[in-house]
Amino acid sequence: MRTAVITIAAGRHPHLLVQQDGLARSSRAPDHYVVVSMADPAIQDVVADRNPAADVISLPLEGGRLPLAAARNAGAARALAAGADLLVFLDVDCVPGPSLLDGYARAAQDGALLCGTVAYLPPPPAHGYPLDDLAGMAPPHPARPAPATGHVVRGGDPRLFWSLSFALTASTWNRIGGFCEDYTGYGAEDTDYASCAARLGVDLWWVGGAPAYHQHHPTQHPPVQHVDDIIRNGALYRARWGTWPMEGWLHDFEERGLVRYVPATDTWCRR
Repeated sequence: MRTAVITIAAGRHPHLLVQQDGLARSSRAPDHYVVVSMADPAIQDVVADRNPAADVISLPLEGGRLPLAAARNAGAARALAAGADLLVFLDVDCVPGPSLLDGYARAAQDGALLCGTVAYLPPPPAHGYPLDDLAGMAPPHPARPAPATGHVVRGGDPRLFWSLSFALTASTWNRIGGFCEDYTGYGAEDTDYASCAARLGVDLWWVGGAPAYHQHHPTQHPPVQHVDDIIRNGALYRARWGTWPMEGWLHDFEERGLVRYVPATDTWCRR
């Protein structure tokens, strides 16, 4: 099974380098490593002359916003054109465990959307993350299933799908049809993708033995820096599917006086 790893990036160069180093330590080498640069021309030089070799694609911003959905689609198109049988998507913040590619390859079947465990790492020590001992630094995220190595939990709730780390066969990718590129900026494009998969009868499987480790970086809870993206993309999702995604964050924004809900029209808007 020819395996492609796809990541999308804008900035986060140190995180990208650690991801590349993690792939170099993988028990199964990727056959193709595709990095999609979103309006960040420096990425080409960041990953050059390192192992595994990176095939870099460049995309511009879309209306001043990161084209997350279009970038994943572009990465998949490049990988499929090169003959990939299995597509593995990793966020730029995520370091693959040594068994991640093997775990996904063992579990892969047409008609299944695969998600491995993700552990959120603490800030790195002064000498950087110990890439051979990341499992000892943090447990898998408690809000998602965490099967033991060699086990797969089928029939997953598509609302729990996350794009941090997932995989699927080329056939399944073509069946779902890629991410909806109407979404730009942060939020909801992955929820939409899981809804598309579920509508087409593609099952969500949680895969043991395919761990990824999310590198620490400063963030805000809730992500107030993305409030406008979340309102816009949430409204698009509602128009497509009839419900609002990310409602927990929307209610958090409401408590902070950033947004308000209009029951008569079932809409959220800026205050």
